[in-house]
Amino acid sequence: MGSEIRFLLNGSETRLSEVGGSDTLLDFLRLDRRMHGTKEGCAEGDCGACTVLVGRLHEGALRYEPVNACIRFLASCHGCHIVTIEHLRGKDGGLHPVQQAMVEQHGSQCGFCTPGFVMALYGLWMQNPDPSVVEIETALQGNLCRCTGYEPIVKAARAAAQAGGQAMDALSLERDAVSAWLKAVAPARIEVARGDDRAILPRDAADLALVLAENPKATIVAGATDVGLWVTKMLKRISPAVFIGHLPDLKGISVTENEVTLGAGVTYSEFEPVIEEHFPQALDYWRRIAGWQVRNAGTIGGNIANGSPIGETPPLLIALGAEVVLQNTAGMRTVALEDFFIEYGKQDRQPGEFVAAIRIPRTGADRIAAYKVSKRQHSDITATAAAFRVVTDGQVISDARIAFGGMAGTPKRAERAEAALRGKPFSRESFEAAAEAVGEDFQPLSDWRATADYRRLVAANLIRRFWLEQTGEAHRLSRAQ
Repeated sequence: MGSEIRFLLNGSETRLSEVGGSDTLLDFLRLDRRMHGTKEGCAEGDCGACTVLVGRLHEGALRYEPVNACIRFLASCHGCHIVTIEHLRGKDGGLHPVQQAMVEQHGSQCGFCTPGFVMALYGLWMQNPDPSVVEIETALQGNLCRCTGYEPIVKAARAAAQAGGQAMDALSLERDAVSAWLKAVAPARIEVARGDDRAILPRDAADLALVLAENPKATIVAGATDVGLWVTKMLKRISPAVFIGHLPDLKGISVTENEVTLGAGVTYSEFEPVIEEHFPQALDYWRRIAGWQVRNAGTIGGNIANGSPIGETPPLLIALGAEVVLQNTAGMRTVALEDFFIEYGKQDRQPGEFVAAIRIPRTGADRIAAYKVSKRQHSDITATAAAFRVVTDGQVISDARIAFGGMAGTPKRAERAEAALRGKPFSRESFEAAAEAVGEDFQPLSDWRATADYRRLVAANLIRRFWLEQTGEAHRLSRAQ
């Protein structure tokens, strides 16, 4: 058992034995190390001013990703390489190519958001040497600018790409040494604390089950994209916090002829290539989940386990017929995802159980779609989400699975709408009947995101949209307009 957190901070090793479960990386950087280039803006992972890069081993290879330091707990940095704006430099010790491009393209006015933009663009610059405008905009989903405007920042990203220089960048030159250091961090259970604020990092999934049996009131922390706000916004106590984002046996992805299986610790970004290859109809929906920094940290298992009625992954996974694998010291059991959610704030989880994996059936030629309705196009919370899997036998609908988020206290299937489609012709009339029936499936609430009436209208219209898109009517209508 270990008693200290170890990570690389820019070019030096950091060892900490006094770390609380609720201590954030941002506070450590700004207050402890006086590294003020990383800014605090929203403190909820929405504005991107606190963006840093986190390097970690993924399937044996070193991978750097932008994340939000404000909701990244310090204990979760164990075995990682944290890179801040202070580490950037050009080959002559001057400005880095991304920084120089921001200057030349006038990508900064007040400058508060600039370090976060630079770090997000740095992550993109390292991963993609020739990004398209769409890829640049996707990388900047999680960064908010209120004065400069995004056009010069996008131009800066293109200019940095044209300048090149990745092979001589510090992260490239240091890669072998950093990889060797990370591989040398031996797996062990780590327990640290600051006063009575405890943090526990289990050795593996089996040890996680033991930790939860020993600490029944513990808070499980994966990507902290939700739990982080419990601390920064609600000032909630989460001790003992049990961190699981580092566990390799919760990170695997396997694809067989019949199903896709992913560990609960797989992030949205890690699973995106699987979505693109096997469920491409849902790719746009997937990329609208939060911003890039959140997708790099947030996990699919965490999105399921927190039971939020507006979590983006459950509607899609329920429509696809997914199951969750639950684990504790007694073993494992499998539950259909739609049955996992019992009511608001309550899931089918026995004492000590955690979500270990998700299994998704391969769907063949089924018609699949997923939609998200929110006030902003990107990096915004969902008002209503819908996902569809419709199977046809000739011109007859043999099966239909339709799931919604934001329409009830839990993610839920629209059973009456589904019944209106099964056995019916694949026709406008059938989907109009389903649109009428969906109002009987839910009794949505009104809140600051949307009214109940609006949600009912949106739910019906999303069913109509599915029909229009599947038949090409949506394209013909848009051209006619």
